[in-house]
Amino acid sequence: MKSIIRPSAWVLASLLAFSVPAWAEDFRVGFVNTDRIFREANSAKAAQAKLEQEFSKREKELNDQAAGLKGQADKFEREAPTLSESQRQQRQRQIIDQNRDFERKRREFQEDLNARKNEELQQVLERANRIVKQVAEAEKYDLVLQEAVYINPKHDITDKVIKALNAAR
Repeated sequence: MKSIIRPSAWVLASLLAFSVPAWAEDFRVGFVNTDRIFREANSAKAAQAKLEQEFSKREKELNDQAAGLKGQADKFEREAPTLSESQRQQRQRQIIDQNRDFERKRREFQEDLNARKNEELQQVLERANRIVKQVAEAEKYDLVLQEAVYINPKHDITDKVIKALNAAR
C-alpha cells in the first residue's frame, strides 16, 4: 500500500511545483502609499488649504487669547507682592477662570479641526480608492496593498494614482 501512495504524492508535488511558477508570473501585485497621496495629490492639498482657511480665524483668536492670558499672568507675578491678600486672590481666580475658558475653547477647536480634517481626508481617500481600482483594473493587478512593512519599488503605483487623481479634478 505504501508504494501506491508515494508515487501519487510525488506526481501531485511535481504538478504543483510546475504550476506554481506559471501562476506566480500571472499574479500582479501593486502598492499605494496613502501618506504620499495625502501629501502630494492636488485634492489633498486643496482640502488642507480649505481647512486652513476655515479654521485660521479661530486659531488666531486662540493665539491672541493665549498671549493676553500670558501677559496677565506675567503682570500678576510682578504686582503680586504689592497687592493685598484679597486683591491677589481675586486676580488669581480671574486668571484661573480665564485659563479654564481658554483651555475649553482650545479643546473645542482641536476637536472641530480633527473632525473636519477626517471628513476631508475621507473624501480624498474615497476618490483615491476609486482611482486605485481603475488603475488596477486597467493594468490587470490582482492585488493592491496600502500598508506594508516592505515593498519593492517596482510594485509601487502611487505615482500613477496621483497623476490620475490630479487629472480627474
